[in-house]
Amino acid sequence: MSTIHITETDFEEMVLGSELPVLVDFWAPWCNPCKMLGPVIDEIADEVDGKALVCKVNIDEEQNLAQEYRVMSIPTLLYFKGGKVVNQMVGVRPKEELLEALELSEK
Repeated sequence: MSTIHITETDFEEMVLGSELPVLVDFWAPWCNPCKMLGPVIDEIADEVDGKALVCKVNIDEEQNLAQEYRVMSIPTLLYFKGGKVVNQMVGVRPKEELLEALELSEK
C-alpha cells in the first residue's frame, strides 16, 4: 500500500481510530531532509502493508495537527498504537531504524 496523505479532517479516523499501528511523517515540501526521507517512507509503506499504516502530514497545510503534536522540527515521525503516540523520531534516519521503531510499537 502506498503512503496515505492525511488531513485534520481524517486524522482521527485514519490514525487515532486505526486498529493497526500507524507511522505518521510530519513533513513539508520545502524541507530537504524531508525530501531525502520521502522515498524511504514510501518503501516502508510497501513493506508493512497489512501490518501497519504509513501516513504523511504536510505541516504547511495542517498547522493545527503540527501544533497539537508539538512538531518543532521536520521531518518528525510519530508512531501511534491504539490512538496514542508510542514513539517519536526527529530527522532523517536509516530505513532499518524506522522499521525497528515501528515493530517496537506493535508490541
